[in-house]
Amino acid sequence: MKRIILTANGFDNKNIGKLFLNFANKKAEDIKAVFVPTAANNASAIEVLPGCMHDLLDLGIPDKNIYVYDLHYKMEYNELSQYDAIYFCGGSSQYLLQRINETGFNTSLKQFVENGGIYIGVSAGSIVAANNLPENLGYINCKLHVHGNEGIGTGQFNPNDHSEIRLPDNKAIIITGNNFEVIE
Repeated sequence: MKRIILTANGFDNKNIGKLFLNFANKKAEDIKAVFVPTAANNASAIEVLPGCMHDLLDLGIPDKNIYVYDLHYKMEYNELSQYDAIYFCGGSSQYLLQRINETGFNTSLKQFVENGGIYIGVSAGSIVAANNLPENLGYINCKLHVHGNEGIGTGQFNPNDHSEIRLPDNKAIIITGNNFEVIE
């Protein structure tokens, strides 16, 4: 079953981090995560990478359990399946999606998500999951805009009822199976 967390600012809202731990259903020190900084291809995006890494570390995931994967090769599903979650950082959504597709990682990633691996998107990592760009990952069938002060309200929703969604910094879209919900 799909378990996807789409955010603008990662786990700045501590409730989103707690939800991730519930999804993982194991002690934080036992969680293994793949950390993808690829979208951070400019100075301002690179500046926030330490904060993104701290989203995982501050939950109690040991740094030895976090594998940094920069999409320079295709990680096959059998390797990816050794992890509980994949965390995509912000930056250039277009560049991130290009690297996911060019390396063929999209096939491993889709299999990982379909088999219960947790997908965490931050900013660009969320946008590539939506319908903003051609050949996107297709997890949400509408355009997604992040980093606003106002946006979609909390609760369940049907993405097919929206042509676009604005996701404020303090909220997350949670996809479990075929259910879509916004939490704060």
